[in-house]
Amino acid sequence: MQVWPGQAYPFGAFYDGTGTNFAVFTEAAYRVELCLLHDDGSETAVELRESDAFVRHAYVPDIMPGQRYGFRVHGPWDPFRGVYCNPAKLLLDPYARAVSGSLDWHPALFGHQAGFSRYRRDDLDSAPHTMSSVVVNPYFDWGDDRRPRHGYHETVLYEAHVKGLTMLHPGLPDELRGTYAALAHPAVIEHLVELGVTALELMPVHQFVNRHQLVDKGLSEYWGYNTIGFFAPHNAYASWGDRGQQVLEFKSAVRALHEAGIEVILDVVYNHTAEGNHLGPTLSFRGLDNPSYYRLADDPRYYADTTGAGNALLMRSPHVLQLIMDSLRYWVTEMHVDGFRFDLAATLARQFHEVDRLSSFFDLVQQDPVVSQVKLIAEPWDVGEGGYQVGNFPPLWSEWNSEYRDTVRDLWRGKEMTPAELGDKLTGSADLYQDDGRRPLASINFVTCHDGFTLNDLVSYNDKHNEANGEDNKDGETCNRSWNCGVEGETDDETVLALRGRQQRNLIATLLLSQGVPVISHGDEFARTQRGNNNAYCQDSELTWMRWPEDGSELLDFTRALVWLRKEHPVFRRRRFFHGRPVEGTHDELSDIAWFTPAGEEMSRRDRDSAQASALMVFLNGNAISEPGARGERIVDDSFLLMFNASPKPLEFVMPVDHGRQWQVVVDTARAGGVPPGTGVKVQAGKRVTLVEWSLKVLQRPA
Repeated sequence: MQVWPGQAYPFGAFYDGTGTNFAVFTEAAYRVELCLLHDDGSETAVELRESDAFVRHAYVPDIMPGQRYGFRVHGPWDPFRGVYCNPAKLLLDPYARAVSGSLDWHPALFGHQAGFSRYRRDDLDSAPHTMSSVVVNPYFDWGDDRRPRHGYHETVLYEAHVKGLTMLHPGLPDELRGTYAALAHPAVIEHLVELGVTALELMPVHQFVNRHQLVDKGLSEYWGYNTIGFFAPHNAYASWGDRGQQVLEFKSAVRALHEAGIEVILDVVYNHTAEGNHLGPTLSFRGLDNPSYYRLADDPRYYADTTGAGNALLMRSPHVLQLIMDSLRYWVTEMHVDGFRFDLAATLARQFHEVDRLSSFFDLVQQDPVVSQVKLIAEPWDVGEGGYQVGNFPPLWSEWNSEYRDTVRDLWRGKEMTPAELGDKLTGSADLYQDDGRRPLASINFVTCHDGFTLNDLVSYNDKHNEANGEDNKDGETCNRSWNCGVEGETDDETVLALRGRQQRNLIATLLLSQGVPVISHGDEFARTQRGNNNAYCQDSELTWMRWPEDGSELLDFTRALVWLRKEHPVFRRRRFFHGRPVEGTHDELSDIAWFTPAGEEMSRRDRDSAQASALMVFLNGNAISEPGARGERIVDDSFLLMFNASPKPLEFVMPVDHGRQWQVVVDTARAGGVPPGTGVKVQAGKRVTLVEWSLKVLQRPA
């Protein structure tokens, strides 16, 4: 076999049409072998003799796409220094563009001798039991693919799981269900388009590992937050092979979604890896150069864990930072994705110990000409000390706003709060984002997501019911801010079912009529249930898969109507915060927003700080939008009045007399259909409107 010196960059396996260049970083190794794997179980070892700045590399002619490979690293085994080189362990390439196979959790996967001494090296060969890296063909016909490039103010996010979204769809062939190809199927895309979704936010699709603790229980790492390959699409979601076919299939799905005007956002997990704590398997990073990749504790035998997953990547290591930035650029330039949602993003800002918005990671993202131009969404917390950082990320970033979630849930379960507290969240959370120059669109608003109750379960259960997870119901959040409407779980009580339906409509309407960027959790539009399981991370079954009604549903119709109401009216998706006063240049004497008591009296600031938000009217002035349109034109919209009755009894509201002579009801959550736009009753100024208990109405006044 010919072996040429090759190049130190790009990292990973790069196929150029005639052969493949291999490059891998390790400062710890004495010697590195590239192992070319054959289908009969044998391997051909090629020593990477060339080294530049600790990057071992070689070019091997005639190595084609589909070739499986791995690395064996010869070097020190010294747990007391945190170094775990072990040539008996076949290691994944950190830059592998595809991964073949899965783990069988044989003891050979562990670098130490399990059950004897974790300080003694284990010399069993892991190759028959582990995954392998794959050389991929980088060439793909993207045709005339163009990014939709929706502005944040136009964005409606739909969080979904590749398998959970598509596994039970009746219109899909069996062989496509649960795969990337299913995302590209017209039946799935049609649903997203009709719903009004502009961006599909996919739960992790980077190659991940099913932890052996779950496998032993007959469960799986369903959510996928256990990454081992930051460049490789998860191979179990491919419908026709794992020797690079998963890359082609993912690209085809992105191309089809783009053609329908839908962006693709990836939920990414750069805070830790699947190698776990000091007792975990040796799969890649640990065996290559443990101290360079991971944040070690004061005692280097252990990891400093701010993620709850056993380890955390070392964010002051230039090679870790390069790995992350190279991965992000790869998914944007080669896979054509449109943005990222960063899991436990506070860990990425821990250059040293504390979360620091001036960390190197943020600097690199800010100046990167590729990554800085896509959507960047932070989950702004981790489990470490000082990890809750909602409102503290740099201006380039948007954030999952857990304060919005908590406030809206509290409102509709009857918790006391003031109009000022509710108003902050309905209007884009200026209390969190205005001081650093950000806009309402920094607030990614959600009421439900993959983590926690579904929308249906939020109004059906007071307590979590996670017994199926095998942890004695001790896992998952205990404080859910939920209300079961009088009966725990499933019931035939028509009164309770009617209230639950109304509450779901209340929550959807509040979400979609708030300033900021809304996230719909997949299946909530169909009232999907997980039977009270609020931590279904390990449940790959019909418990978590989205069940598609054959004839649609009233809740789907209502959700669709609210999404399109939002789309049609810029007053619900403003790009600047409200002023709380008349806006100069609009020739309108009315304030851009106003707050009213049920008696129709405008609230003062003191009233907003002391009254109850459970009975409230909010006026949104469509004639006082301060931001200009794309060409500098003035934006004029209809005006709206939002009425909230988050109380257990019917209430009468008096229409304000100075903010419009006639209004039309366009949303009424007390009705099963929600009242589609254009069919509601008309109401005169000064007249009384009755809202039943736990309901919301929206009235419209033409511009």
